[in-house]
Amino acid sequence: MNKALTFSITCELNGTLARVGIIKTPHGNIETPAFIVGGTKATVKTLTSEQVCQLGGQSVLANTYHLMLQPGADIIAEAGGIHKFMNWSNPIFTDSGGFQVFSLGMAYKKGLDATSSSEKGDYRKAVHSSSQLAKITDDGVTFSSHIDGSKIFINPEISMELQHKIGSDIHIAFDELTSPLASRDYIKKAMERTHAWADRSLNRHQELNDKHVLNNEKLQALYGVVQGAREEDLRKESSKFLGARNFDGYGIGGIFGPTEIPTVLSWVNNILPMDKPRHLLGMGSQPADLFLGVQYGIDTFDCVAPTRQARNGALFTNSGRLNIKNSKFKCDFSPVDNSCDCYTCKNYTRAYIHHLFRANEILGLTLASIHNERFVVRTVDYIRESIKDNTFFEYKKDFLEKYYGKHKASSFL
Repeated sequence: MNKALTFSITCELNGTLARVGIIKTPHGNIETPAFIVGGTKATVKTLTSEQVCQLGGQSVLANTYHLMLQPGADIIAEAGGIHKFMNWSNPIFTDSGGFQVFSLGMAYKKGLDATSSSEKGDYRKAVHSSSQLAKITDDGVTFSSHIDGSKIFINPEISMELQHKIGSDIHIAFDELTSPLASRDYIKKAMERTHAWADRSLNRHQELNDKHVLNNEKLQALYGVVQGAREEDLRKESSKFLGARNFDGYGIGGIFGPTEIPTVLSWVNNILPMDKPRHLLGMGSQPADLFLGVQYGIDTFDCVAPTRQARNGALFTNSGRLNIKNSKFKCDFSPVDNSCDCYTCKNYTRAYIHHLFRANEILGLTLASIHNERFVVRTVDYIRESIKDNTFFEYKKDFLEKYYGKHKASSFL
């Protein structure tokens, strides 16, 4: 393969932006739409790489910010790159580290597990307030390590150099995320800074790929990131600006909930090049994200919510989310979900997993994580098949009404 990435569309759903395709990378293909499993620190929490592969994960996304701190990009490079380091032979994404830079402190501790609307509101406020702890200039960002408090500087060039050392297949350009609570003036300023950083990221990325060619090494791909929050003109401006650049694909950032997806993605995906893949950054914490994202033109998603919620005892089922810690599951000897084909549901009961959580046994976290990741991966796989056989809207309606109930599901249909 002499390209960092190729993307081909094999099927489209009439009347929508949904499509089925294949992303080809030096480490294999991704059939899209696809859920990209969150492997933040070169690991999917509580799971081995083999388990992620067995549950159907086609690709993982690691986090540049965390990896630059532990163990360091140089160590990963010395190990032969992230694929060898974490024993994962399939495609790997890395994000730029931008989100973590702007969501340190309160947001990091308080908001990541938000599930209710009030908690999400606290999270958004936390992102906005804590981002002020980072010193942002046009050159880059200076911030404090959440590990030891040491001062760290990162800019587009450094982000690219880190991601190339890490050796992922698909990188994300360095961008500035803004809270939806930010003023329009600041959102515009951050978008313009993101555009300037996108050009700098692309220039340095191309220089580094030129070196890979000279050294007979695999090429690496780069996605630009569309920003602009909830401002229609800014989203469209960002889409036009980045769409005119030679990125391999595009990330879409700054969407905080499923109700925003149809509007924002309609603005963006009707402008971005049709022949480039589109990734919805940090979304997939609930099924509505997946159905709406695909319907409005998204090819891949990433989110750490499946394993995070699993570790808290929240398990996904076709009839909604359940808390396995509840006493009513003490003598429930049925699988987590009767329709699920995961290792956990085939071999263990709700009662057993309830016992593991009550007894603080680590195995409970693993079994719950296997189930949740498989549930989300399989849901997107079924969405992909429903596009092929033109049953997407029937599947969407049936799934969401069972999961949320007819009243709540109606807002997503």
